[in-house]
Amino acid sequence: MASDQENSQDANAPDDTSEKEITRGITIMKSIIRDRDKAVTYNVNWNADNQLIGSNAAKLASYIGTLVRMHIPITATRWSNKELGSAKDKIWTEILRSFNIEDTTIRKKYILQLAGKRHRGWRTFLTNKYLKDKEIFFVEYDPEYPVKYAIFITDEEWVAFVAQRRDENFKKVSATNRERASNPTYAYKKGRLGYARLEEKILDETKSDATSLPPHVLWKEARVGKDGTVRDDVQHIYDECETLSQSISTAEDQENRSVLSRALNVPEYPGRVRGKGHGCTPTSLYKNPRRRNPSNQEVMETLQALQAQVLQLQKDNERYRCMEKCSSQLKETSEKASINCQNKFPEGISSCQLYLSSPTYRLVGKGKVHNTSGDLLHHRPLPDGHLKVSVDVVLDKNALLPIPDIVSETTLLRDAIGSFVAWPLDLIYIDDETPTKPASKDEGILRHNESVASQKEVFAQGSQQLSQKIGSRQKNKRDLPVTSLPKKGAFVPRYQIPLETLVDSSDMATAGAIRLLDMEEDIFGYSCTETIGKEDLEHIFRHQELGVGVIHTYIRFLYDNFMRGNDQLSNRFRFVSSSLVNKALICREPDSCREYLVKRFMASSTNNLYLWPYNSGCHWLLLAIDPLKEVVYFLNSIDGEWTNYPDMKQLVDTSIKVFRSQRQARVPRTKSSNITWIKVQCPLQRNGIDCGYFVMRFMREIINMNQIEIPITYFDEYKCAHYTRLQLEQIKEELCQYFIEKRLISI
Repeated sequence: MASDQENSQDANAPDDTSEKEITRGITIMKSIIRDRDKAVTYNVNWNADNQLIGSNAAKLASYIGTLVRMHIPITATRWSNKELGSAKDKIWTEILRSFNIEDTTIRKKYILQLAGKRHRGWRTFLTNKYLKDKEIFFVEYDPEYPVKYAIFITDEEWVAFVAQRRDENFKKVSATNRERASNPTYAYKKGRLGYARLEEKILDETKSDATSLPPHVLWKEARVGKDGTVRDDVQHIYDECETLSQSISTAEDQENRSVLSRALNVPEYPGRVRGKGHGCTPTSLYKNPRRRNPSNQEVMETLQALQAQVLQLQKDNERYRCMEKCSSQLKETSEKASINCQNKFPEGISSCQLYLSSPTYRLVGKGKVHNTSGDLLHHRPLPDGHLKVSVDVVLDKNALLPIPDIVSETTLLRDAIGSFVAWPLDLIYIDDETPTKPASKDEGILRHNESVASQKEVFAQGSQQLSQKIGSRQKNKRDLPVTSLPKKGAFVPRYQIPLETLVDSSDMATAGAIRLLDMEEDIFGYSCTETIGKEDLEHIFRHQELGVGVIHTYIRFLYDNFMRGNDQLSNRFRFVSSSLVNKALICREPDSCREYLVKRFMASSTNNLYLWPYNSGCHWLLLAIDPLKEVVYFLNSIDGEWTNYPDMKQLVDTSIKVFRSQRQARVPRTKSSNITWIKVQCPLQRNGIDCGYFVMRFMREIINMNQIEIPITYFDEYKCAHYTRLQLEQIKEELCQYFIEKRLISI
């Protein structure tokens, strides 16, 4: 503090070092030396945040500045240099001779850090006074030796110091720092007082029983001028801090950013607390140390341990449920023999296809169904609604068994190859099943009970009638290329009306009828089958809110018509399944969601942009994730912030960190927790139902631009405040055309 005061005094001195300047003398704190010789020592006080306060605080701070000038050469560029160890010990010894300081281990660190600040201030003072002109620019001539400070600086030290300061790299850094500090947004107005003594002054004036004040309170008071007025922008930040402090817990405040940092929208630097001044750390403020960031090895070990625990819990839970279910269904073999032979399947052994309905309806394997009277599974009766199945081929290596095998402790389908398992009746399809169209809608097999093979046959049989329904303009499929959009102007639906006619003329008019669309492994990282129901098509025709089936169908359209056969696009853009990662699953099964995202990120070693339509439960938005650059683009058609979706953000951040760990990437400590989120100023919807259509168009435009980086203000080619109804109808036309061309609807 003494150096600061002296700096301000020296700034008003004449430019030359004349006799008059030398007679002013220098600060060496002679009073402390005299009292030390008389064995007089000074008591110092510390506040609750371990900061120096009290009547002798300024005296100690000034004395530290004097000792620094005496023992630390001005050529020392780094305070952490080990060569300064002996000089620092001398400073600490001299301070203990004149000041009573308890808890020396803790206080020594504080004192020496303060000494480092004094040393930097001392070097800055010499630079500004002797090496720069009145306009704070470096002079070209050789500066004269500062005679006044000859007891502190030798001739050799001065020459070396001047050479250091005239280095071009230093000049660039100096200019940058000067520009940054020239016009602070919220200027500090308390001079040498400092936050600690300002807090002490406020507590004394208010006669408060509190031991400390919140950082945002001190921050505001430090920006009040002598007239006592508070600027509007300062008051606004203070009011926002007050609001945030009511909703953020102390633990959350500690682990992330303080309310002051949040209100200012700036990062919190490690080892310090904004608005509390020198010496206050997260440890002293929160009374418990911050947890350090775990190493990559520790993260992997923790992840493996958690995965093992989850797997064991799943096994135990399924084993308990299965045993409980089987015990309640135990009957005599003779009684069971009369009911476990199902009439809808051929008696004996038949080849079959095995399906699962969760999380998506999909074909997972092939095998043989054993439909025989009195058949047992591992000497136990079969559960109701199940048949005995032998597994021959697995198509989905991650598929779980509907009922885990409690004998062999098998939970995955791939581990059951060659053995027998119980499988639900409604998820077994005979290979040679070829149902025909029933005479009426009330008779025969519903479409959702048909096999995939039978559906393809029906689609082929109805191709001729399909062409008749659509009309002559459909004979040439290139009339409207899939990747082109209708021209501007009056819009007449070209495919929606024919598709709606087809739906009304097919079994899709019956409630509960569905169609299945195969999703290749390259699309979501696993092969599955998407289910399309009548209600999904009705949502398109009536322009209503869309479900995941429609969104995934459009993703398949983008893959087929833009990315298939185009290595550049297919290697640059990838998709995340909304069926495996959505709000419900994030809350219920966060580990499986994270595991899936990490697996998707690990699928490529090059820069990829992962497009993820995220359903928050009642709203669709789009995330575009670049996991290698650790950048997340946030596109929300209702202008909301990503902070409104904390579960989603935490999942993405955690997945990127685990991905970083698994690829053993080295990230600077300052960036280890700083994953970049960018809010893209995308077009906004003007009602409550268009979010799904906006997300589909976002994905189309991103792929069409073929850019990994999305501009904050969105692409110039597609920039607009709102999408028109025509632009949304174009997306619906592409969907309807895709349904027709894929022959998903037949008559």
